[in-house]
Amino acid sequence: MGFRVTREHFEGLVEKAVGALPREYREHFTNIAVVVKDYPDKEDKERSGAGDGLLLGLFDGVPYHGKGGFFEILPSFPDRITLFQRNIEEFCANEEELIEEIQATIVHEVGHYFGLSEEDLGEYEDDL
Repeated sequence: MGFRVTREHFEGLVEKAVGALPREYREHFTNIAVVVKDYPDKEDKERSGAGDGLLLGLFDGVPYHGKGGFFEILPSFPDRITLFQRNIEEFCANEEELIEEIQATIVHEVGHYFGLSEEDLGEYEDDL
């Protein structure tokens, strides 16, 4: 059992992590929501393609480079990044580790928003 916090506290840490993203990335965040759930449901797991792995986050939507031009009608529903609080907490022994894991998960899902594949992200994360 990892380090647990309340939903309110976790969401506050998520807001800080999103706010800490470089401005040049945040500028492109239009019509996108960041939400928190305890655990992924069956549909989340199917969409992720993660199989039996522990899913920490999920991007649902159209990657930024796939958005249409000036004349395209904006979608009525926002793209969404979902963080799975209890799964993220499982990796953490204290608040410092929790903050780091939330930041890493946000960056990973933002990478998907900008069109990076799991393989692309894996290469990038290996370089860190």
